[in-house]
Amino acid sequence: MHQNSASRVSYAVADDGTSLHCEETGTGFPLLFIHEFAGDHRSWEPQIRHFSRSYRCVAYAARGYPPSDVPHRPEQYSQARAVADAIAILDHLGIDRAHVVGLSMGGFCALHLGLRHPERAASLVVAGCGYGAQPERQAGFREECEAIATALEAEGAEAFAARYAQGPARVQFQNKDPRGWAEFARMLGEHSTPGSALTMRGVQKSRPSLYDLREELARLTVPTLIMTGDEDEGCLEPDLMLKRTIPTAGLAVLPRSGHTLNLEEPELFNRTVGDFLATVERGAWGRRDPRSLSASTTGIK
Repeated sequence: MHQNSASRVSYAVADDGTSLHCEETGTGFPLLFIHEFAGDHRSWEPQIRHFSRSYRCVAYAARGYPPSDVPHRPEQYSQARAVADAIAILDHLGIDRAHVVGLSMGGFCALHLGLRHPERAASLVVAGCGYGAQPERQAGFREECEAIATALEAEGAEAFAARYAQGPARVQFQNKDPRGWAEFARMLGEHSTPGSALTMRGVQKSRPSLYDLREELARLTVPTLIMTGDEDEGCLEPDLMLKRTIPTAGLAVLPRSGHTLNLEEPELFNRTVGDFLATVERGAWGRRDPRSLSASTTGIK
């Protein structure tokens, strides 16, 4: 989202003094967007343009992502800190409750926000969430996170972006929309090198496995929409687990799609999220009917 007269720009201050750039557009019930590792507050432009017609849309740059501050101490980056920063944004804007939409790293943040502060979330959209969550893949994912951070420090964000933007779950976006993908890759290259490396180590590499949180997830009652692309291999199995574990979860799988869902398929993403929000707001998104959990396939035997 670009800074202009249509956007209200301000800075929230986290409890450790970190300044967080946030922008809001539109009026109505609040809708908070939390970006992925490879994105920033600008990555939600197709959603802001659509949803600001009906909602008070808020997007912010996570710590480590200019124009937010880039703290240089590793201990200032963690999953818990990311959630605290999202709450700091809501507090700064005087928002008691919001619909919360997150992608990838932002999806993890949204989910953890729902677990830690359910009273602040009217609903959760958890998209592209799951990398490294499977127990058998966690060690390999953490090794890859360290390799990413090391490559960032060695190459710098701009050179690194050219490779990262062509990952196995990004090429779908490149093939469908070369112009949109090129803009995504360019903005990725504008990120802070130290901020991205610290985020990769402190947030991505160190976050707990979703599988270790299943008891907590089973108690989550906030209406939740899980979204994934059918070619985003790192998310498919974890998202099935989330669907089966969270009693208020629905699962939307976008066909022939990768990881950058909101940019790769903006119309489908917006329509799916919009339908979910409308269902929540009319009180029709309840818990899963326990009859659907029978060990029998048909219910006859």
